[in-house]
Amino acid sequence: MGTARRRRRVQGTTAAAAAALALAACSPGATNSSAEDDDALASGATTVTFRLWDEVAAPAYAESFDAFTAQNPDIQVEIETVPWADYWERLPLDISSGEMADIFWTNTSNFGRYADSGDLINISDAIGDDHDKWVESVTDLYERNGSLWGVPQLWDSIALYYNTQLVEDAGVDPTELTWQPPADEGQAVGPNDTLLAASRALTTDTEGRHPGDEGFDRGSTAVYGFNAQADLQAIYRDFLAQNGAQFQEGDEFAFATPEGEEAFQYLVDLINTHHVAPSAADTNTNPNVTRDLFLQGRLGLFQSGPYNLRRIADSAEFEWGLAPLVEGPEGRISVVHGVAAVGNANSDNVEATTEVLRWLGSADGQSALASQGVAFPAAVAAQETFVDYWAERGVDVQVFIDAAQEPTAPAPVGPDVNAGLNAVAPILQDMFLGDIPVARALQQAQEAGNEAMED
Repeated sequence: MGTARRRRRVQGTTAAAAAALALAACSPGATNSSAEDDDALASGATTVTFRLWDEVAAPAYAESFDAFTAQNPDIQVEIETVPWADYWERLPLDISSGEMADIFWTNTSNFGRYADSGDLINISDAIGDDHDKWVESVTDLYERNGSLWGVPQLWDSIALYYNTQLVEDAGVDPTELTWQPPADEGQAVGPNDTLLAASRALTTDTEGRHPGDEGFDRGSTAVYGFNAQADLQAIYRDFLAQNGAQFQEGDEFAFATPEGEEAFQYLVDLINTHHVAPSAADTNTNPNVTRDLFLQGRLGLFQSGPYNLRRIADSAEFEWGLAPLVEGPEGRISVVHGVAAVGNANSDNVEATTEVLRWLGSADGQSALASQGVAFPAAVAAQETFVDYWAERGVDVQVFIDAAQEPTAPAPVGPDVNAGLNAVAPILQDMFLGDIPVARALQQAQEAGNEAMED
């Protein structure tokens, strides 16, 4: 990996292309014979490779690494973009074969196994406390066994997108929405609940009838109220936390509790009993259905994160706004998730890799992510640039910042949590379809998930 290749080459791959890349010896660690490579090789510069899955973020990193190389001409950084669909399949193969990039993006579900196996640079040892301030709730996600294993890059929390015209016509105040499970049998919701009534007011069929009206036709719903669905980050993890339920205890799932059952039952009922959310038959197979419905003007309230901000800002042909996420019995508790850059402990260029990691943790290193409006940077000093970018476009993103303050709910963590989530997902999807009672589904899912993490 010490030889130089064409700097800042941004390559997208599919599963088939990934195999072709291996055959063409263009994977990390290979050389390229371009004239630019020859110049870099002649200069004696060290090339550090950087892998991520987001094509939107890649140009921002290219700008960042230009600034880095201007200050460190002896180190060049090459970017490769591997699509999400192929990313996690290629990762263990490339690590085991020694072909992994020097630095790569990871999420909380996948870093633990590599930290435990000794494949990652220990950030606590390599960088220590000598860095710009990072968002604490994101940094905590990448701590394991007393050490930090990733340099936080970007983060997201959850808020509520709303269609301004739809909520005005329905008389809904999106800033004051609450949900509460029923206290007694026979009740639809608790006495402090406003989400169901708001969602009913927003939901109409093609004849303008609302759920509960005589003749309402669910099969011809024109507008839905809320995006209740099997979405871990934007929906059910938040609802669990807001009802005092845990998702994990240690490295084990722990959501099959009375509090967890109440939260999931509320969401399932929004779909199958109250008919104010799209069918799980649609959202299970394509989780972006609700985002697309929102962009079509067919969904009044869309709870999601800043990862959908650019798509909505660029595509919505109607006035929309942002409000705090729906409030539950325990308050407004949002999932906070973040992406980290981790260092390959088996790199041939550990010293240069560490210098790039140090840059990636700085406000200067993350400023391009902010100035291009890609994502909230994890370096606190760079966040105002992101806020200003969106303010210039008429979007106030303060609700996301507020949601990232305590209390928050962590994203799933653990060395084998990905296997556990894969086992849990189909059972929860059947539950959202209404095919399995909630209590039974949660017990089955918890047992299947914990068993998968033990294998």
